[in-house]
Amino acid sequence: MAHAYTPGLKVSRETTLRKVRRLPLAGEVLVHLGQRVAPATIVARTEVPGDPHTVNVANILGIEPGEVPARMTVAAGEVVTRGQLIASSRGFLGLSRREARSPVDGRVEMVSGITGQVTLREHPVPVEINAYLSGVVGEVLPGEGVVVESTGALVQGIFGVGGETHGPLRVAVDDPGQPLEAHHVRDDDRGRVLVGGSLVSQEAIRKAIAVEVAALVAGGVVDQDLTDLLGRSIGVAITGHEDIPLTLLVTEGFGPMPMAPRTLQLLQALDGQTACVNGATQIRAGVLRPEIIIPYPDRPAGGEPSVCQATGLAPGTLVRIIREPAFGKLARVRELPPELVAIETEARVRVLRARLEDGAVLTVPRANVEIMEVD
Repeated sequence: MAHAYTPGLKVSRETTLRKVRRLPLAGEVLVHLGQRVAPATIVARTEVPGDPHTVNVANILGIEPGEVPARMTVAAGEVVTRGQLIASSRGFLGLSRREARSPVDGRVEMVSGITGQVTLREHPVPVEINAYLSGVVGEVLPGEGVVVESTGALVQGIFGVGGETHGPLRVAVDDPGQPLEAHHVRDDDRGRVLVGGSLVSQEAIRKAIAVEVAALVAGGVVDQDLTDLLGRSIGVAITGHEDIPLTLLVTEGFGPMPMAPRTLQLLQALDGQTACVNGATQIRAGVLRPEIIIPYPDRPAGGEPSVCQATGLAPGTLVRIIREPAFGKLARVRELPPELVAIETEARVRVLRARLEDGAVLTVPRANVEIMEVD
């Protein structure tokens, strides 16, 4: 009998987490092995070289390239400011003066007597990475970064936008089918991670931005509201680098979709604790899931990290249906028929029979479900 393997979303009350925090370029690690860190702790820093700018000094001054070094008022390696004189020459009989000035703040990188050009480079941009979550430095990557280890609760979402953030968790609704509306967002929610039920409304998003909420978590979002937030449509690519004032994570999908009761119950039990949220999502090769993590700072990190591994479908497996007409609904697998079955597209595929939470039984292609890993 054939087996089907499908990716799953993790919902865990307690799991061991290992987060690699790596610089984009070689730099300096600021923490040591075994050190306890908080989400905002800077663990490593480096500098990214500034953009280069080329000034054709020979052309500006009307001289031969070989004359440029002698006409410079600054030397290679010197710091310059925007508008500063960097080279000059006198015209015929010294009656006129031509000048070349720096277009940027930066440093003189190179003066060429062959091309007559001067290269200026903007000041380097400092880059720092934080620990992202509370935990312990379990490994130091010399010149690159660290691995932060922690024990905590983990909820993976189905889609998100916005980068890493953290703040006190507040569950603003009592029922997984209750939408997060503007009146749920309080004026004192600045810096918090707010959790709703079936939907986060456009008005709630706007008020959350005005109040400076760190992140919103809900079962679903209307795609047009997401487009309005971003100012553009989302393509099939990686998210998480959007220039938006908050992070948004949805656990179920698009449209009004009640959050899985187990997920809401877990978050309700952890209300008030610090939550770390990352909206980064990648739905192509190398799947990357958005996540909300609530570290348990009083519990030592240890053991093997808990990761979402592909597991075989079996009777009793909890799944989420990821295609219409039952998109987003949770179900329990009842049966895995071995024979191929013709579907509406006339393709013959392997299917499963699953019971929805309301008791209805559906026949669904196995490729149209995703395993829910709940512990």
